[in-house]
Amino acid sequence: MFKRILAAVDGSHSSLHALRQAISIARAEKGVIKVVSVAPPYTGDLRLVGVRENVNDMILAPHKKALEEALRIASLNDIHIRSILEIGEPAEKIVETAEELNCDLIVVGIQGGNPARNAIMGSTAARVIGLSSVYVLAVPMNSEVDLDRIIVAVDGSKSSERATAVAFQLQRSYGSGIVVLSVADIPSHLYGLDANVAENMLKEAREVLEPVQFKSIQHGVQIEPLLREGAPADMINQTAVEKRIGLIIIGSHGRTGLKRLLMGSVAESVIVHAPCPVLITR
Repeated sequence: MFKRILAAVDGSHSSLHALRQAISIARAEKGVIKVVSVAPPYTGDLRLVGVRENVNDMILAPHKKALEEALRIASLNDIHIRSILEIGEPAEKIVETAEELNCDLIVVGIQGGNPARNAIMGSTAARVIGLSSVYVLAVPMNSEVDLDRIIVAVDGSKSSERATAVAFQLQRSYGSGIVVLSVADIPSHLYGLDANVAENMLKEAREVLEPVQFKSIQHGVQIEPLLREGAPADMINQTAVEKRIGLIIIGSHGRTGLKRLLMGSVAESVIVHAPCPVLITR
């Protein structure tokens, strides 16, 4: 599935940890891995003689160091990587580089600890996920990709159908156990105002599982269908902890209105609090 992988590094512990996970995937997939570090452009006054060169050196230095460390890590893991240094808006350059190199997957790191990880909403990682036309793997600190047990969140949208297809393919390749989760996001006040509406929402969430079960039989894939009620992101992460999941797979966007389960904001909320790596499908 992932023959051409792009890992983004900036020298932080989280980005280098994500690189190690990218190396692990590349080894399992017999793929190639490229590493990019993007330095922001200097927008100050460069008219003074010699200023441009000095400022550029200062800006590029930490990113060159990050790529040197990436090469060292690759060498320790006995794998060859190609390092790329770019200048520009980080998220845009990462996505642009992935597209130019025909990559199948972008791997980004997420800072550990809730206060820091909450910053993803406006971070480079969040923008990469929003801009990318290929899969993105978001790797929190202190977590590793484990394909023994994966969970895929579904809501009946085209995006979640693709997420399910990826999960099926992973099981065929690695024998992964798959939990297929549908979440009914029912506001508690609805039970008091109109129990029928609440019951219909629960019924719709249950029905989302039916075509997935049918497809699993067609493709000879074993799944554990699961219906839960609550806030989608909370239920996805809570189930991942309870089931000892090693990879969460979600679509980038889902359906709208009362049937909404996996909107972009939900995908971001899952990543912020995820106990394991999250693969976002397009």
